[in-house]
Amino acid sequence: MLASTGPLRADTEEHAMDARLKRLYWQATALLLAAHFAGWAAALPLVLALNLLQALHFAAARRSLRAFDVQVRVAYLMLLVVGTAGLLWPIHWIQFVGVNALLVADYCPLARLLVLLPWNRQVPLSPALLRWLVFSPPAPGAIVSRLPADAGAAPGQRLWRASR
Repeated sequence: MLASTGPLRADTEEHAMDARLKRLYWQATALLLAAHFAGWAAALPLVLALNLLQALHFAAARRSLRAFDVQVRVAYLMLLVVGTAGLLWPIHWIQFVGVNALLVADYCPLARLLVLLPWNRQVPLSPALLRWLVFSPPAPGAIVSRLPADAGAAPGQRLWRASR
């Protein structure tokens, strides 16, 4: 019995380290964005470099660009880059609010938007799905893995009609 708990404990420790590292990346991102807003000129290049490192790290660890957590990081990095273009700077404020929502409430608006992409969902796009994505409470794990087949549908109602 004792031998079988070894691998489980190692997996748990690896998962805990992974969760701590994810949180550390996002905390550093939030702090660097705050420093950028406060006027520190080096903060924006540093936040870009940090998020590039984070995206590369997760892409290498997951060995796939289709992994959902990699998609979130690449999208965040792309938004950071787009926000550097002249009048698009408010994107960084939106990102700052989003990353703090993630850190405080475990609610990631970007991940919820990415679930809407066709390759990230198994159900059709519908008002019921949109309601579920916006109003479902935060929970541990990726939102894409919690997406129910009848997301947000009223009791007895399905998200889509059965084909006839």
